[in-house]
This record gives sequence, structure tokens and C-alpha cells, in this order.
Amino acid sequence: MPIYKLTYFNIRGRAELARLLFVSAGIKFEDIRIEKPEVWKELKPNMPQGQLPILDVDGVVFAQSMAIARFLAREFGLYGETNAEKTKIDEIVDTTTDFREEIAQDFREKDETKKAELEKRLEDQIIPKYSEILEKYLISSCGEFFVGSSFTLADLAVYDVYQRPIDLFPWILDKVPKLAAHRKRVEKLPRIEAYLKSRLKSVI
Repeated sequence: MPIYKLTYFNIRGRAELARLLFVSAGIKFEDIRIEKPEVWKELKPNMPQGQLPILDVDGVVFAQSMAIARFLAREFGLYGETNAEKTKIDEIVDTTTDFREEIAQDFREKDETKKAELEKRLEDQIIPKYSEILEKYLISSCGEFFVGSSFTLADLAVYDVYQRPIDLFPWILDKVPKLAAHRKRVEKLPRIEAYLKSRLKSVI
């Protein structure tokens, strides 16, 4: 069994999808969290791209959060069976990446007036737009999960990307019942449910 070491800051952020993949597959990993700025300052020059997260697998280091997520999904059998399924998973995961970039604008904004405007746009336009897109994917899948009849990376990517929108607007899935039901379904998976009970609370 490979030795996995995931390094990121002490927040959910861009490493949480990888953590959820480890948890859902029941695979042990070292969850290394950088909390002190001086520690990160010392580590940064040695990072492959000067940023986190990174994943170390038996001494081989990978960067880029979505590359890491796809690697783990392939390792753990969570990347579909056929080429068509794998491509559909990529399609949905790339949609969540676009969604995440829209959400990140709100978090990065420091001006309170502009931040309020961005949050209003998120509530009225951005979140409904992506929720409608993802609801249609669920309807077309004719099942409990986004791709095929099995739980995959796509399901975890959608679950993860909605955490901040739901923190901001707890009612935001009220108009997309299949998406809301899917979220509850993921949360009730035994390993995920156990993890969420003890998971660190953070703003992102």
C-alpha cells in the first residue's frame, strides 16, 4: 500500500476534495496542515509550483488540486468504468471548477461594499445558474449519482463545491430538489458521515 501525504493549510479549501476521496475510499493518509506563516515561508520555495496542496505518494510529489483529485479517483476506483463515463465525470468536475472560481471572487474581496455586491450576485445569479446546470445532469443520469449507477469523483466534487454557498445561504438548494437529495445522500455515506462529524469548520 502506498504512503500518502497530503499537505495544505488548516482549512477545507482546495485540499478538501482530496481529503473526501481518501475518506470515502477508506484509505489512510497523512493530513499535513500548515498553520504558521513562517513554516509556509520556509516550505514554499521547495514546492513544485510554489503553492499548495501537494500530494506525496511514496516520495513522488504531485501539485494542482484537481490533478491530485483525479489521480486519487483513479487510484481508488472512483473514476467511472468506460471512457464515456470518465469524460462525463471530467465534464461535471470542470463545471464545479468554474463554479468555484466564481465563488472565490467573493472570498478574495476585502472591500465590504463590493463584497456585499458579490454575495448578492452569487445568491441571485451565479449559484442558481450552476444549480440548474447540475440539477439537469442529475435528472439525465436517471439514478442516485451523477455518472452511471456508482458513486464517483463527480459526486464528491459537487458536494464539496457547495459548502461555502450553503454556509452563506442555507436555503440555496430549495429550488433544486434532486441536487438537495443528492447532497443528503452523500452525507449519509457511512465514512463521509463519520468524517463530517469531526471535520474542521472553516470559512472556505
